[in-house]
Amino acid sequence: MTIPENPIYVTQPSMPPMDEFVEYLKQIWDSKWLTNNGHFHQELEQQLCKYLGVNHISLFSNGTLALITALQSLRISGEVITTPFSFVATTHALHWNGITPVFVDIDPETFNINPNKIEAAITPKTTAILPVHVYGNPCNVEKIEEIARRYGLKILYDAAHAFGVKKNSNSILNYGDLSVLSFHATKVFTTIEGGAIVSHSAEEKNRIDQLKNFGFVNEVTIAAPGINAKMNEMQAAYGLLELKYVENKIKKRKTNSVLYKELLSNIDGITLMDVPQGIEHNYSYFPIIINESVTNRKRDEVYDYLKSKNIFTRRYFYPLISNLATYSSLKSSEISNLPIANKVASSILCLPMYPDLTTDNIEYIAKSIKEAL
Repeated sequence: MTIPENPIYVTQPSMPPMDEFVEYLKQIWDSKWLTNNGHFHQELEQQLCKYLGVNHISLFSNGTLALITALQSLRISGEVITTPFSFVATTHALHWNGITPVFVDIDPETFNINPNKIEAAITPKTTAILPVHVYGNPCNVEKIEEIARRYGLKILYDAAHAFGVKKNSNSILNYGDLSVLSFHATKVFTTIEGGAIVSHSAEEKNRIDQLKNFGFVNEVTIAAPGINAKMNEMQAAYGLLELKYVENKIKKRKTNSVLYKELLSNIDGITLMDVPQGIEHNYSYFPIIINESVTNRKRDEVYDYLKSKNIFTRRYFYPLISNLATYSSLKSSEISNLPIANKVASSILCLPMYPDLTTDNIEYIAKSIKEAL
């Protein structure tokens, strides 16, 4: 089997037509309105609300600043219950707000926060729950919201992976007090860098929009110590173009996912994730679990072998956040408290997944995985 000349990366952006983007850039250039809630910014907010089926959306320059601002908007402090199985930005946003993360273990099937572990972690200092829709698979939102209501807690969903995901035909972004999206270049929908907060009232959106613009209410009034997290017009224009093609890109991702499952489903020692019933997915990732006890191969051995074949997978999410130096001293970070999360982090492998991935690419990747095992 010939090693491909060009590397096959875990993700690769599918670019919109250059001529359309250039036309948008000309309009920005002529208007001389580069940022601060320009025409493309306003248009993208409106179009995203319509596409996603949400009432209010506030655009940000990146998803991390959106998370930090969402916590500020909800006035969250003290302790927040969250998952250790996520990208570090989830917990870093808490750290930047002076909030203590309290980790609970994950569900062994979905890899999302295990709602059955949440109540035991609640203390008088707990003010909120910060779950993550891992790989775009929705959390058990009903159970989480029932717990939050009973204890008077806020819910902020990290929905970085969940663009366009629906549960029983309703956007997953309509759950919780706020949901935060990422529009990074690696995501299903991208503005190159970018993010957004989905809110449920005009009053909440107004507060968020003030906080992301230094706290300005008008030229002479600053309501709160805000931050500069505004999305510029180039990003917004790129996003409008992406929105034209995102539906087709998700369809291609689904086709790729189906082919992966066909080629990998009968390999001993590999566990694949299934899309739950009633979920309209975006197929943002294709994770597999390497079962070392069956294959006699460690996950990292498979990872290194694939790299030698010019296939660049990712160990999303490894190291586990709770094992990082910044957070490892927390009592909730103890391995005995997080056995499932530690096990999954040491065995997960996300395969290349993007719209332009070819059938030949996927067949080559599947064959290489069989060789590695």
